[in-house]
Amino acid sequence: MPLSEQEQRLLDEMERHLMRNDADVVSAPRGGRTLSYRNIVYGTILVLLGLGGLIVGVSQQLIVVGVIGFVVMLGGVILAITPGRGPGKTRVEPDRPAKAQSNSSFMDRMNDRWDRRQGER
Repeated sequence: MPLSEQEQRLLDEMERHLMRNDADVVSAPRGGRTLSYRNIVYGTILVLLGLGGLIVGVSQQLIVVGVIGFVVMLGGVILAITPGRGPGKTRVEPDRPAKAQSNSSFMDRMNDRWDRRQGER
C-alpha cells in the first residue's frame, strides 16, 4: 500500500530533520571496532566447556576443577565481548558514499534494503 502524498511529505521532513539535527549520531564512526563473530563463537565454546568443567567439579567435589571451569567460563565471556580490530573484521553492511544515499528518498532506501535482505535468503 503506497503512502499518501501528505504521509510522504511528513516522512521526508522527518528524515531531513533527523539528518540535520542528529547527523553526528547517525554517521558517527565506531572507531573501527565491532564485535567479531569469530570471537563470539570461540567465547561461546569456552563458556560451554567451562560450564561443563564447573558442573563436573561440583558433582565430583573437586574444587580445583570447578574453579578452573569458572575461570574458563569467565575467559569465554570476555573473549566473546571483546571487539575485533584490524582489516579482517566482518562488517554487516558495506560503506556507501553519503552523497549517493542522500539523493534517494527514505522509502527508496528502505525498499533497496528490503530487496538486499530478500536476496540474501
